[in-house]
Amino acid sequence: MPVYQYRGYKADGAAATGIVDAESPKVARLKLRKDGVFPTEMAEQEGATRGMTSRSEPASSASLGHRSQILTVTDVALMTRQLATLLVAGLPLVDALGVLMDQSEKKTIKGLIADVREAIRGGASYSAVLERYPRDFSPIYVHMVRAGEASGALDQILFRLAEFLEKQLALKHKVTNAILYPAIMLVVGTLVLFFLVTFVVPKITAVFAHSKQALPWPTVVLMEVSRFCSDYWMVLLGMILVGLWSVRRVKKTETGQLMTDRLLLKLPLIGQVARMVSISRLASTLATMLSSGVQLLDALDVSRRVMNNRVLEHAVEEARQNIREGETIAEPLKRSGQFPPLVTHMIAVGEKSGEMEEMLRRIGQIYDGEVDRVITRFTSLLEPVMIVVMGVIVLFIVVAILLPIFEMGQMVK
Repeated sequence: MPVYQYRGYKADGAAATGIVDAESPKVARLKLRKDGVFPTEMAEQEGATRGMTSRSEPASSASLGHRSQILTVTDVALMTRQLATLLVAGLPLVDALGVLMDQSEKKTIKGLIADVREAIRGGASYSAVLERYPRDFSPIYVHMVRAGEASGALDQILFRLAEFLEKQLALKHKVTNAILYPAIMLVVGTLVLFFLVTFVVPKITAVFAHSKQALPWPTVVLMEVSRFCSDYWMVLLGMILVGLWSVRRVKKTETGQLMTDRLLLKLPLIGQVARMVSISRLASTLATMLSSGVQLLDALDVSRRVMNNRVLEHAVEEARQNIREGETIAEPLKRSGQFPPLVTHMIAVGEKSGEMEEMLRRIGQIYDGEVDRVITRFTSLLEPVMIVVMGVIVLFIVVAILLPIFEMGQMVK
C-alpha cells in the first residue's frame, strides 16, 4: 500500500506533519481529515523520487479569483471576530465556518463561506483559500492568517485582525464624516450662487441696463459677472468636466499619481492630515503583522500598500531595500525626509530596546489622536468660515441690487 508524506495543520491551527498509508491521495486526505488534520501538501514516498505536490484545489476554485467583490470591510471584520470567537471556544475550523455560513443572512456571503469551507475540506489551507479572493481579503489579511497557521495561534491572530480592521474602519469613518458635511455645504452653496448669478440676477439687473444713470461699482461688477456666467455657463461647465476627466486620467498613471500625492502632502492642513493618516495606517499595520509573526521585509512590503500615497510608499520601499542590505529601519526613513522626527526616533528606540511592535503601536495611537484633534479643529473652524464667506457673497449681491434702487428713489423725490 502506498505511503504518503503530508504537511498541514490541525483544527486548532497547529502545524502537523507525518506519513499515512492509503490506496490513493484522496483516501489519504479522508483519513487525515477524520483524525482532525487538514493537509496542505502531500507526496507519495516511492524511493524518495517524488517531491511535494502542490496543494490540492477543489474543482470550483478555478473561478473564485474572477468573482466580483462580495464582502465589505465591515463584513470581513465581523466575520473575522466571530470566527476567532468560535475557534477559541474549541470548534474546528471547518465547523466554525459552518456556523458562520448558517447564521449569515446574505446569500452571496453564505455562498462564499461555503466555497471556502469546501476548499478546506479538500485539503487546502485557510490562507491559500483566502488568497483566491483578492478583492475580499487583502494581502495583509492573507499574510497574517498564514502566519497564524504556521505559529499555531490562528485564533489569536484573527482577534488581532478583527481589532485592526475595526480601527481602520473607525479612522476612515472619522475622516469621511469630517469632510462630508463641509463638502456638501460647499457644493450646494456654490451651485445656488451660480444659479442666482447666471439665471436670476440678469432678470433683475435688466432694469438697470436701460437706465441712463451711473450705476454703483458693486452693481457694475455684479452685472459683468452675471453677463459672463450667463453667456458662457456651458463653456464653464465643459471646462470643469474636462478638467475633472483630465485629472482622473493623469491619476491613473504612475507619474500622475506621484505628482498628485506630492502636491497633496504640500497642501496646508489637508497635507498634514493626509500624512498623519498614512503614518498611522503604516504603524498600526506593521505592528499587527510583526506581532503576528510575519517577517519584517514581508511586513514592510505589505504595510506600505495601505498608505494610499505614492510618495510615502516609495520612501518605505527604499527603506526596505536598505534594510535588506543591513541597515536599520529608522535611518533610511529619516533620510527620506517624509517622516516626522517623532516617528523615526520612536522606531530607533524600539529597535534598540527590542520592543518594535509596542513602539509602532504607540505611534499609531499617537497619530490617531492627532488626526482626531486636527479634524475636530478643522471642522469647527471650516463651518463658520464657509457661512461667513457665503454670507458676504449674498450680502454683496443684495447691496449691488438695492443701491441703484435707492438712488432711483432719491432721484424721483
